[in-house]
Amino acid sequence: MNTRIQARTAAGDTAGDTAADFTGRTLVAGVGNMFLRDDGFGPEVARRLAAAGQRSGLQVVDYGIRGMHLAYDLLAGVDALVLVDTVPPDVRDAEPGSIRILCVRAEDLAQAGPLDPHGMDPAAVLNRLRSLGGKLPPTYVVGCVPADTTEGIGLSPAVTAAVPKAMAAVVTLLEEKVPHPSQEVPPCA
Repeated sequence: MNTRIQARTAAGDTAGDTAADFTGRTLVAGVGNMFLRDDGFGPEVARRLAAAGQRSGLQVVDYGIRGMHLAYDLLAGVDALVLVDTVPPDVRDAEPGSIRILCVRAEDLAQAGPLDPHGMDPAAVLNRLRSLGGKLPPTYVVGCVPADTTEGIGLSPAVTAAVPKAMAAVVTLLEEKVPHPSQEVPPCA
């Protein structure tokens, strides 16, 4: 079944459309804790992308805080990984709801902490892949600067408004990094 993933903007316009099937396996992983308000951003984006439709070779999963589950799925082998999560602000993108696209390389993970089997620290999960017998696939992060990560359920207005933008960013990233079934996923530059 060849379905399409479409991310819609707040106005309802199609922001991206991935029509060709992927070769191999690409994983889009929503990570974060929905009980810490904006930290639930990644799972929300993953749920909406999954509801928009799947295609061959693409798997969209809401991992929440299940870091060990993500590690095991990565050990099974993926050709590319897109993490969707909250990220700290930087000088350019300090406003809550700002979307950032990051490329993750093995050297970026050197300072990661230990893998907690009951929590989710994406850097720790990715850093421990080698010791678990796996390798880091080409990895990207679609991140959103949070406004509120205190206890509670529900995204802030700024982060809620960023969800469709993040969906569009994921689709664009997939189109640019995995454009045709005959091509390999390029590593981060």
